[in-house]
Amino acid sequence: MTRVRRRTRSARRGAGRPRTSLGSLADIRALPPFVRLLAATQLAFNIGFFAVLPYLAEHLGGALGMGGWLVGLVLGLRTFSQQGLFVVGGALTDRYGPRPVVLAGCVLRIAGFLWLGYAQQTASVIAAVLCVGFAAALFSPAVESETARQAVRHEQATGHPRARTLAVFSASGQAGAFLGPLLGSLLLLADFRTATFAGALVFVAVLAGHWHWMPRGRPEPAAGDVRGAATSAHRSAAPPRRSDGALRATVRNGPFLLLCLAYSTYLLAYNQLYLALPEEVVRATGSQGALGWLFALSSLLVVCAQLPVTRAVGERMSHRAALCAGLAVVAAGFLTVAALAPFGLTGAAGLVPAAVYVLALTFGQMLAVPAARALVTELVAEERLGFSMGALSSAAGAVVLGGSAATGALIGAGLGPAAVWSALVCVPVLGVAAGRAVRVRDAAGRAC
Repeated sequence: MTRVRRRTRSARRGAGRPRTSLGSLADIRALPPFVRLLAATQLAFNIGFFAVLPYLAEHLGGALGMGGWLVGLVLGLRTFSQQGLFVVGGALTDRYGPRPVVLAGCVLRIAGFLWLGYAQQTASVIAAVLCVGFAAALFSPAVESETARQAVRHEQATGHPRARTLAVFSASGQAGAFLGPLLGSLLLLADFRTATFAGALVFVAVLAGHWHWMPRGRPEPAAGDVRGAATSAHRSAAPPRRSDGALRATVRNGPFLLLCLAYSTYLLAYNQLYLALPEEVVRATGSQGALGWLFALSSLLVVCAQLPVTRAVGERMSHRAALCAGLAVVAAGFLTVAALAPFGLTGAAGLVPAAVYVLALTFGQMLAVPAARALVTELVAEERLGFSMGALSSAAGAVVLGGSAATGALIGAGLGPAAVWSALVCVPVLGVAAGRAVRVRDAAGRAC
């Protein structure tokens, strides 16, 4: 199977594009206008989101005077209403098509931001935050699944690898994650309400763009299965009409469940940016001041290197191999912090393990995330793509919820950074094992 894929990639390189290396801008220009709209949507989504949400905790605890436990509860409810309910948005996308789901999500996000700007009482704040979170649970799986669908069709038509199309989408999101906090910090020179209004305006622009350009109705089935020839022998004869049918098919899809496990370990490892990493930075420097620089480093690396990395990897690895390689790099980052922890480095030298972890996590992300999304298109039928994209995120959100509690317990138990980071190494290692067990079937039904 590997030899077949290599020959296929070689033929695509010869037929679909010149042998000279293409730059990131050329990758973007090579995409159809609708796919560029979806990538721009992800950029705008994250600009609007990160212009407001990074400053929410300070607003709740400062301006509104909420206690620390209540601030944590509000932020946790926002995460649950978003990540945990992705499967709902995915199921609605499969049933009604992406356009109405995206538009409804935009309307809810606009209402939620405006509501949040005026909310003063706890109940009102919680309702606004739930509105903001559920909005993303609608439009994110709709946009992600439609991007994956269009990436497959673009690959079928031109030979342009789907992972490279999905990498443009990921890089756009990271660019928004980098620009959004900068915009928010400027808006906060006025007040938090100004930031929420600006975030709402961003989503007004997104709503207008999709109202005008997004195709109406459910997408027509592609000429071939969204999974390509690798799984054409296993496509159902007719699309399921109900979400419970999609649920049954998902539960019975062993390779997809293994992919969910592998992706969940990545997301749990990524979540340590907000849990274990701050503890390490405070241990090394006495404050969290360096965190902002480390976050900026991560976002800039993805923006600048995602497309070249995906292009280089796509010519050498299958999607499964790229996923496993990414998780292995993340494991190396955890292992570096664990190995250097006994030396008790502080100051600038003490930040070296944290910086290595951030670099490893970022490069692992660039390998694993586009590969995981591309694997979804190989493992599920097109009519269940929205549900499956949502299920991937919802399963990962559930694992992160439990895994973060366990990590917090380890940190709170006073075991020391060496023990904590050594335990965290096991997370991406488990992901590598799950990723290696994923099997994509070829046209003859053979697992490969």
